[in-house]
Amino acid sequence: MIYADLSPAAYQSAERFLAGLDADWARHVADIGPCLHAATPAREPYEALIRAIAYQQLHAKAAEAILGRLLALYPETHFPTAQQLLASDPEQQRACGLSSAKLVSIRGIAQATLDGVVPTRQEALALPDEALIDRLTTLRGVGRWTVEMFLIYSLERSDILPVDDFAVREGYKRLKGLETAPTRKQMLEIGRAWSPYRTMAAWYLWRLPAR
Repeated sequence: MIYADLSPAAYQSAERFLAGLDADWARHVADIGPCLHAATPAREPYEALIRAIAYQQLHAKAAEAILGRLLALYPETHFPTAQQLLASDPEQQRACGLSSAKLVSIRGIAQATLDGVVPTRQEALALPDEALIDRLTTLRGVGRWTVEMFLIYSLERSDILPVDDFAVREGYKRLKGLETAPTRKQMLEIGRAWSPYRTMAAWYLWRLPAR
């Protein structure tokens, strides 16, 4: 089932639901206050995936600078089309600061878009979470976490728990005062109790490691 409700009413329902899980969740939700998770639903899957690749393993400012130089190669458009990316000189793109591996991934996403592997936003909205994960993780450089971030931020899915996310597991560790963070498998089982608001649960857990 596709859960994609990020309305103010859904946030309020999620806050009440999570606060009602136990005393630790109640205290944490009260400390943090209303859920302020913000999605970016206007982006097409093609653009969202390329932006995600550009940001991988980099600080935000460095990634923004590299992406900015890449986009500057296409001043006539907000974001280059797949055709434009593939028609460009790879060396010119590489000079923007992209690693050779990232450039291969980005051009691969562009080609997969033309081939119909990367769906349009309209097509993606109708596909279940796991179907999109299975389809998009076939692309070089695109792992499950990257697709989950796409589901959360671009498709506004409200029941996604990225169990491979370090901050999610560390957040739960701090929430419960554990000596070690749960494993991926353990986090998957623990998170089942947070459905259908696992996206909001992840947002609250992301607030814990930084505190």
